[in-house]
Amino acid sequence: MASLGATPNRTPQGSGPREASTRFPSPVAVPAPGGAEEEEVEEEELAEIHLCVLWNSGYLGIAYYDTSDSTIHFMPDAPDHESLKLLQRGLEISKQRLLSGNYSFIPDSMTATEKILFLSSIIPFDCLLTVRALGGLLKFLGRRRIGVELEDYNVSVPILAFKKFVLTHLVNLDQDTYSVLQIFKSESHPSVYKVASGLKEGLSLFGILNRCRCKWGEKLLRLWFTRPTHDLGELNSRLDVIQFFLLPQNLDMAQMLHRLLGHIKNVPLILKRMKLSHTKVSDWQVLYKTVYSALGLRDACCSLPQSIQLFRDIAQEFSDDLHHIASLIGKVVDFEGSLAENRFTVLPNIDPEIDEKKRRLMGLPNFLTEVARKELENLDSRIPSCSVIYIPLIGFLLCIPRLSSMVEASDFEIDGLDFMFLSEEKLHYRSARTKELDALLGDLHCEIRDQETLLMYQLQCQVLARAAVLTRVLDLASRLDVLLALASAARDYGYSRPRYSPQVLGVRIQNGRHPLMELCARTFVPNSTECGGDKGRVKVITGPNSSGKSIYLKQVGLIVFMALVGSFVPAEEAEIGAVDAIFTRIHSCESISLGLSTFMIDLNQVAKAVNNATAQSLVLIDEFGKGTNTVDGLALLAAVLRHWLALGRTCPHIFVATNFLSLVQLQLLPQGPLVQYLTMETCEDGNDLVFFYQVCEGVAKASHASHTAVQAGLPNRLVARGKEVSDLIRSGKPIKPVKDLLKKNQMENCQTLVDKFMKLDLEDPNLDLNVFMSQEVLPAATSIL
Repeated sequence: MASLGATPNRTPQGSGPREASTRFPSPVAVPAPGGAEEEEVEEEELAEIHLCVLWNSGYLGIAYYDTSDSTIHFMPDAPDHESLKLLQRGLEISKQRLLSGNYSFIPDSMTATEKILFLSSIIPFDCLLTVRALGGLLKFLGRRRIGVELEDYNVSVPILAFKKFVLTHLVNLDQDTYSVLQIFKSESHPSVYKVASGLKEGLSLFGILNRCRCKWGEKLLRLWFTRPTHDLGELNSRLDVIQFFLLPQNLDMAQMLHRLLGHIKNVPLILKRMKLSHTKVSDWQVLYKTVYSALGLRDACCSLPQSIQLFRDIAQEFSDDLHHIASLIGKVVDFEGSLAENRFTVLPNIDPEIDEKKRRLMGLPNFLTEVARKELENLDSRIPSCSVIYIPLIGFLLCIPRLSSMVEASDFEIDGLDFMFLSEEKLHYRSARTKELDALLGDLHCEIRDQETLLMYQLQCQVLARAAVLTRVLDLASRLDVLLALASAARDYGYSRPRYSPQVLGVRIQNGRHPLMELCARTFVPNSTECGGDKGRVKVITGPNSSGKSIYLKQVGLIVFMALVGSFVPAEEAEIGAVDAIFTRIHSCESISLGLSTFMIDLNQVAKAVNNATAQSLVLIDEFGKGTNTVDGLALLAAVLRHWLALGRTCPHIFVATNFLSLVQLQLLPQGPLVQYLTMETCEDGNDLVFFYQVCEGVAKASHASHTAVQAGLPNRLVARGKEVSDLIRSGKPIKPVKDLLKKNQMENCQTLVDKFMKLDLEDPNLDLNVFMSQEVLPAATSIL
């Protein structure tokens, strides 16, 4: 509480100066609008997914609830090759549960019939499994009270939208493939404040392409990466937007849209808080910026070619409801006053009753000063000063300083005053005048707050009634954000647009590049790839170690993956055929928790490809068989490749990198057009081996392991000995110990024995030569002779 007014001093007989003053609660200082409030809105608990799945008679129904945006996602009934039996009960109950739900996106003015028609336009009630899955999910959410565990029981779980998704047209990638291709790579955050839970994206494909300005754009990009598709309509619609923004004349437009997208914040979290009446002051400010930025996006997209579906959707679906929301918030919310008082306040001229009460509240200091002067005249002359204060929820009180004579509680009693409490050496009383003020003015603070809270609730209802358009804004804005990010990366890294040819069974890439390696190497040698039709479905790649075989395999996999998420690719040209899966056996993802050996993990990865790959699958295998005996590993590799070659035209597209030159030398694979042998081009310059990192047809003559060993820093004598042993094994000759090394060891042992003998004292009567012979001479003789 702070002093807001004071009366002139008066000096009665027998006392010092006395003062009458008025004290009133002062507003708490709040930081100016800016990042702090917006960051607060972005804070949220760890997102959870609650999933309900039903299988029945070869069909699948799925529904799940995402706590991050309070949205239920559902998948219409999808056929499956399995035939599983489930209970048939619960369909009608699920329908009733769906129709009786409390959804904020449905206007309260709708009748029961209109509500049924509205939901029928969103939910396919003819998909019986989907309806039952939705009903089961709603029952689970109601029982567990997800997100509203601490709220009153009449508060339901907020559901802001229903969204449909499908699992068709998806390309299959397992977790090992994501790991070895470095599509995602999490690393510990370097900040000491985030050691416990903080993770950041390392050097990965997602890391270099993620230039999204809003959180939901980043979330959508990650979703696209986890759901690559071969839906040509969807892929080409993404590429059309990227190609438009890559035109030089559209660069300024792209930058302007990117700036606007930076103001698109966490709308679902704000709507969830509104639904639960937990709205913060900063929420209104952020929502206001978000809506106005969305209107800016709409105006910009109206001037762009409407032949592009995304621009047309933004121009049409960012409706006048956004103007209505922005206008309401701008006319009602007093942002400056709300930040100053740290609560929701309204602007003047919104409610005359609130304005009148605020004027009376603002005039209280002068009025209470007069009341304090009159109270002082009636008090004991020993009391030097007094003040009248107003405390919300308590009312008006007379406050006087504690005198030195007031020791016991009985000393606080004053005639005509009701003692209330002692605080900071100040005595607080109710007097006749303060009681009269309570009856006349009431609790102004609380009345104003209650009326402003009622206005806030009405404003929340207006916003929640238009939650559907806000949800759609987030969907389209995040999509635009992702495509702008991909366009920015394509511009900076020199990517080109891929072509999709479903009639082509394979992949054609001209001068492709590894998107990560080209950023780390000073120079990068591009390589072309062509596989398709009935020729070269199995490509066996040989070459020295460190010649680029693994990089080439990953390059092919990453270019195909980027094309399947609708991104431009690092190549001069790329034509992608029908691809339904990418399988890899490149790195061994070891884990103690798995309880499996490294070779068993390798076998599991290859078995997954053997059992699931189709004629439209891409299989990348690097150095399979090296984890066991050489003969056994070579036999397994040959058996796997012969199995696929026996499929003929239905053989998958396979790239195999190996150092098993015997695979070719022993002709373990059948001859035919399905097999193509490639190698990494090298050149020997004296004792040096020069890598060109260029793929060409042919077979490597040697692994050149000795050159790689020298580059790794092994001593030259060890490398020379290893090469000698390798030549002896290859020629079938026996391996003998190194003579010079053996002779050197013998001389050292002899010298050691002589030194010990010279130290003996032969005149010592306690010397036992038999002990010396048995413990020193005889053991050393085995290594000397």
